[in-house]
Formats: sequence, structure tokens, C-alpha cells
Amino acid sequence: MMMDWNKELYSYLIDNVGVITDDWLALRDAGKKSVYGSDAGAVVEQTLREQNNLTNRTIASSLLGPSGDFESQKNEWAEVIAKSRLASNTSISEVMDALSRVRKVFWRQIERFVGENTEMVPVTVVLQWGETIHLAFDELLVGFSDMYFTLMTSRLSAQQSLIDELSSPIIKINDNIGILPLVGDIDTERAKAILEVVPTKCIEADIINLFIDLSGVTIIDTMVANQIFEVVQVLNLLGLKATITGIRPEIAQTSIQLGLDFSTIPTHSSLQQALKDRYIVQKVN
Repeated sequence: MMMDWNKELYSYLIDNVGVITDDWLALRDAGKKSVYGSDAGAVVEQTLREQNNLTNRTIASSLLGPSGDFESQKNEWAEVIAKSRLASNTSISEVMDALSRVRKVFWRQIERFVGENTEMVPVTVVLQWGETIHLAFDELLVGFSDMYFTLMTSRLSAQQSLIDELSSPIIKINDNIGILPLVGDIDTERAKAILEVVPTKCIEADIINLFIDLSGVTIIDTMVANQIFEVVQVLNLLGLKATITGIRPEIAQTSIQLGLDFSTIPTHSSLQQALKDRYIVQKVN
């Protein structure tokens, strides 16, 4: 009966998963400020041990072909490792280096199997193992990179959404009056975010009158001025009244040069004056 060398090696590797992990952990560098550093701590080391066990079992499953379910295990591995490394702010390059070391000790274990086996392992079989194992490691790296990118993109998108929210805060001063104090530079991206976020916030907060205060804005270009004008138009279409306050002279000049007609929009030199004149203090004749 012909020996199934793939199954024999698979069983041997599974039995020695812990040995491979020990060899891999021994290669860690001291003083390295990383999860892969030898002085990262007992908790981190236990996590690495568990994850490396998963790595070894996943790679070993590639020897069994379709019955080893390598594809499914690869996807599970990529998600586990990507989430863990992202949480610890570990770079992809560090993971690549660590995986390269795993590949080294994994193949060393295969060499031990060949040396310890009483029967001569055919050269063609060993060459096939080389192709299978190295391809499996390459696929792990690609799967990890894809998952890491997906998770990182999702995180950045969530952070950008939060930044957009914070960059256009609407402060309610009574049931239907709100203030949008804009501070700092407004570039095209921020102006676009304001256009997307502010109308929705006003509707959700039941704001009927919104004061857009530009007194804290230092720099504005023609594109931004146009988008602020669009914000006012959108609010008007929604039945909301927008008032612009604190327009700096240079911003006013930019608007005129752009040909924007602010004559139909209530404007005031300052937010304080606008609130005093229109809503807070009633003048007595």
C-alpha cells in the first residue's frame, strides 16, 4: 500500500504545533517595541502562542487539499490576526516579517520529519510540499493584507464621520433656533461635509432658524464660499431660514468676485448683534 505522505506530514505537524510555536517565539527580538518583541509581556506572549497555533494548523491544512478546508481556515485566520494587529497598531510590514519567521521554523519542522522518518521520502514529494507550503503562506499574507485594509478603511471612515460631525456642531439656544459656529480653515472637503451634514442636523433638531457664524473662519476660497452659499440655498428649500454672521472683509470680497448674490440672505456683522436685533432683545420705541 502506497503511503500518503501528505497525511503523514499533516499529522506530524499537528502533533508538533507547540514545538513550532516555541521555535518561532525564540526568534523574537529583545527591546523591540512591538507585540512581536520578546519583552512584550506574558499576556501578549500567550496571545501570540494561541494565534501562532492557529497559523500552523491553517498552513498544515493546505497539505490535505480540498478536504483540509484551507480556504475557510485562511479567511478565519486573516480576520483574527488582522483585528488583533489593528488593535495593537501593528504595521503590515511587522506582520510580514513575523510571518516570514513562521515560514522558516515551519519548514524546519518539515526537515525534521524527513530526517526522522524511517522510510525515504521521495524527492518529488518534498518538492511538492515546498510549493504547497510556500503558496499557503503567500495566500495567508494576501488574505491578511486585504482584511487589514478593509478594517482600516472602515475605522478611518468612522473617524472621518466623527470629525465631520465635530467640525459642524449645531448649538440650540431655544426650541427652534440654532447656531453653527465655524472655526478655523474651511477647505473643500470640510465645506462638502458641512453641506452634507448640516441640513440633516437641522431637521433632526427641529431647527427653523440657523445662524451660520463665520467670525472664526480665517481662510476661505472661492469653492468654499460657493458651497456655503449652497448650504443656505438647501436650507431655504427645506423651509429653514439661514442667517450669516461675522463675515470677514476678505471673505465678502471673495464672494463678490465669485459673483455670489448674498443680497437675499440676512447677514450681520456679528453673531451677538444678530441675536440682539432679531431674537433676543425687542427694541422699545
